[in-house]
Amino acid sequence: MTPPTPPTNACDTTMTTDAPAALSPTIFERTRPGARGVRIPQDNHAISQDWLNSIPAQMRRTDAPQLPEVAQLDIVRHYLNLSQLNHAIDKAFYPLGSCTMKYNPKVCDLASAHPNLAPLHPRTPDALAQGSLQIIHELQQFLRDITGFDAVTLQPAAGAQGEFVGMMMIKAYLQDKGELPHRNQILVPDAAHGTNPATAAMCGFEVVEIPSGLDGCVDMAALKANLSDKTAGIMLTNPNTLGLFETDILEISRLVHEAGGLLYYDGANLNAIMGHARPADMGFDVMHINTHKTFATPHGGGGPGCGPVCVTETLKPYLPSPNVEKTDSGYRLADVGEKSIGRVKAFNGNMDMVVRAWMYLLAYGAVGTKQISTDAVLNANYLRTQLRDTYEIAFTGVCKHEFVMNSHNQHAADSRINTLTLAKRLMDYGIHPMTMYFPLIAPEAMMIEPTETENKDTLDNFIAAMKAIDAECRNNPDIVVTAPHTMPIKKVDEVGAARKPELNFYCCR
Repeated sequence: MTPPTPPTNACDTTMTTDAPAALSPTIFERTRPGARGVRIPQDNHAISQDWLNSIPAQMRRTDAPQLPEVAQLDIVRHYLNLSQLNHAIDKAFYPLGSCTMKYNPKVCDLASAHPNLAPLHPRTPDALAQGSLQIIHELQQFLRDITGFDAVTLQPAAGAQGEFVGMMMIKAYLQDKGELPHRNQILVPDAAHGTNPATAAMCGFEVVEIPSGLDGCVDMAALKANLSDKTAGIMLTNPNTLGLFETDILEISRLVHEAGGLLYYDGANLNAIMGHARPADMGFDVMHINTHKTFATPHGGGGPGCGPVCVTETLKPYLPSPNVEKTDSGYRLADVGEKSIGRVKAFNGNMDMVVRAWMYLLAYGAVGTKQISTDAVLNANYLRTQLRDTYEIAFTGVCKHEFVMNSHNQHAADSRINTLTLAKRLMDYGIHPMTMYFPLIAPEAMMIEPTETENKDTLDNFIAAMKAIDAECRNNPDIVVTAPHTMPIKKVDEVGAARKPELNFYCCR
């Protein structure tokens, strides 16, 4: 395999050797006095003094706003250039573990933007919104089939809010049984996503950390030692954040249930098991799904998102209200009942995200959905086996959709090298850095998730890049330590940037 030559421009995916791109000037630095992007017609109607006086004095400007003076073509070129400096899954490989940054088929965007769906007002009466309500109901059914649960809500705006909703339902259930505040402990593995302990604490539970064993899975002895009549439940993702399947999951389920607790499934890694295993069959009582990871809705940027929650019959009465149900006369929004935890999101969630996930599942079907997980696991294990002789794998054995390796071998070659320096150097090869330093139980972790949407050529290019960087660590470590070299902004003082951030161009000058 021939190692790739690093590209020299952040927006250049061809491996060239030109000079690095210069730092792009800001829009204010492009200002030319008198330049205009638009021409506003003169208004012959004078603004009345009474109207001006109606504006509180403290809210009136005393000087002209500091706006850039730039011609329209220059504006277009400026922002187009900036957009091309951004890394995106549509542009190049994005091996970001634990986040499933996979390609989103454009047919999902087209469906969401359909003129019969996009303009629909959220307060449209049920009788005039039958198509939208049908989509919601069908997606609920699809998710029930995939997860094995009895009921679903699409209200939560993201996975984190879905976690909150699930834990609030567990809390309401325990309250109904008269077991609060005594039964107030939630067990959370040390390899869990950070939202798990945060959510449990927000809901008023005491978090009890369960260590991982030498195999990277839940330490069963520690689990048993921490189960008691105070156990309200456990929060797990399976496979876990190391990409390892919890082979003792049925025993974990039995022990927690016998102790009187419930099982919460963090659905972040559902991409690894769809069509092969169902969380409800593992013994879980409630879960959230990250549609932005698994079913092609946009990922990142703070939203909009969609975090459906699925529950067993036991927790169904506590679902957020209202929910969509099918009747003989059509679809309608119906109250869940008096035990509902109430509404958690206006208008039954983010409809445009719901449509994307619905379209994705219609396109793939049951057979295709299973193939998604099969290919995700295959791709991850291909990378793992190709890199295991170069990089140290944190936990050996077959992984699922992701795996964790570290930089110990490269650090041994030069003590200045660590996971961060390797990730920075990877940017010079036109590849987005992997997830770093997570999970915390794996020192110098590099979490790799190729997803099912990447082909073998892309994976081989990533393998060649990682091996080329390893060779640089031994033969030319300075180029790794001082990376990146091809970005508009080179190596930065990250501590200084965090402690003394310059958040606005104008206010800092």
